[in-house]
Amino acid sequence: MAEPLRLAIAGLGTVGTGVIRLLEANREVVERRAGRAIEVVAVNARERGKDRGVDLSRFAWVDDMQAMATRADVDVVVELVGGSDGPALTLARSALDAGKGFVTANKAMVAHHGMELAELAAIKSAPFAFEAAVAGGIPVVKGLREGTAANALTRIYGILNGTCNYILSEMERTGADFGEMLSAAQEKGYAEADPTFDIEGVDAAHKLAILAAIGFGTRIDFEAVRCSGITQVSATDIAQADALGYVVRLVGIASMENGDEATGRLLQRVRPCLVPFRHPLAAVTGPTNAVVAEGDFSGRLLFQGAGAGDKPTASAVVADLIDIARGQAGAPFSVPVNQLATAEQGDPGERMGRDYIRFTVADRPGVLAEITAAMRDAGVSIESLIQRGRDRDGGEVQVAMVTHEGPERCVTAALELLEGSPSLAADPLVMPILGN
Repeated sequence: MAEPLRLAIAGLGTVGTGVIRLLEANREVVERRAGRAIEVVAVNARERGKDRGVDLSRFAWVDDMQAMATRADVDVVVELVGGSDGPALTLARSALDAGKGFVTANKAMVAHHGMELAELAAIKSAPFAFEAAVAGGIPVVKGLREGTAANALTRIYGILNGTCNYILSEMERTGADFGEMLSAAQEKGYAEADPTFDIEGVDAAHKLAILAAIGFGTRIDFEAVRCSGITQVSATDIAQADALGYVVRLVGIASMENGDEATGRLLQRVRPCLVPFRHPLAAVTGPTNAVVAEGDFSGRLLFQGAGAGDKPTASAVVADLIDIARGQAGAPFSVPVNQLATAEQGDPGERMGRDYIRFTVADRPGVLAEITAAMRDAGVSIESLIQRGRDRDGGEVQVAMVTHEGPERCVTAALELLEGSPSLAADPLVMPILGN
């Protein structure tokens, strides 16, 4: 049997220790599938003396994380520190420059610097893998890169953030409002003390940018992802969606419009959407992730499972290590990095679809006429209109509408006509209705 694949692990949080536990618990399974042993030889973390529940005495402790990249007894560096820049990025560059394999769960770093790292990996003929960076234990990176390789994909979309999905599905189940469910998510460990990246959609945008690059064979363009979170979604919106036959989910959508990756335009967005009850994403509840890929020959494919956690994420890390041990890492983004296309950004105004629009307005005569006039003047056709009663203070009402299918630019124009109106007590909330 071949010599063992020797690892250095930077970061010994839940995922880092999870990798060590998995390699111990499934040693024989991993060795058979990898064709050789996979062994940890060196580790690094901020606190050396902390009890992590695993025996670290058999590994070399490296005080300077960057020294891992130059150790002669290391074949692959596993980075589980996090952060788009700083020490993690320095380690990535150093490891690949030294010809070491590099495996990471760091979605922010891959979204911001993935092209640079893939180019360096190609120059040095070093494996670069990041299955664990997107959707935890779900093999969606491998699924898109290999399973759909023969397909021209038209759309990749899904629920990419477990924190938001937990909050929204619990709002749906309990009738509670956003703030209450955010606190519950923090108490259960599903949300960070500072949940901004999750609830504002940034975390999902990182993942979407990576999936779009893999699925469409394009260079990552995180800055092109248009992103809005769930902080405006209220219990009233959840209840109204239910009455209309929908659930509310934060959905990342990447679609190639008017051609393929060489000629088309790539539209990438993260937004709360209304999802029909019969759509597979409607059944995804709690801190679960799900990704849908639509191929011209494969049809609709659904990848679903745990989107985070020590065991699922460690599983994805070790899956990458097995590929490297076999010599089967492949191109990180489906095709060689120098062949990735630079996609033109899509115009969201051209999106054809239906929308749910909710207004919070002053309770006085003429307000509804003002809103409907703006819709008429902008060319928005209203399918249904719902007005709810006064709030507790008696001064505001909520008006919600569902539009007929039309271009998004018309909805945008209507809201611009209403901008600054004293009738509006808050910014309107627009949620696209996901097609079947």
